[in-house]
Amino acid sequence: MTIVHYSHKLSDAIHVLAYVQIGAGWDLASKEIAASINANPSVVRRLMAQLVKGGLLTSQPGAVRPALARSAESISLLDIYRVVAGTGPLLHLDEQTSPACPVGGNIQDTLSAVYDSVQAAAEARMAAISLQQISDDIVARAKARQMLA
Repeated sequence: MTIVHYSHKLSDAIHVLAYVQIGAGWDLASKEIAASINANPSVVRRLMAQLVKGGLLTSQPGAVRPALARSAESISLLDIYRVVAGTGPLLHLDEQTSPACPVGGNIQDTLSAVYDSVQAAAEARMAAISLQQISDDIVARAKARQMLA
């Protein structure tokens, strides 16, 4: 049995950015954000540093006032993905297939074309979704659950 490790880094990065935007008047210390994500504050600090370096978040030394580096409407999921995951593909080929096998010798070329198509579609869709849309949905759901006024 193979155990696959899935990264939550994109979800956590979106969570951090949405928290900073929605919680503009809240305590934005990494400890508070970490409690929302259910993660260690050091993980949140590293992620926030990555978001600052990627130009999506700003911070002031000595002050706990992170802020979005630009409007939430102009930050897409693709922007966030590229900051935390780089430009690598979403899907990966198994490059250890047997070239002597009719399936193993041809599956890489077949899947490469399929995966390229999936990558292009995913990136186009991610580019069309803004952080503002995500934040608006979070706020609407929180209000419906009476978690926000």
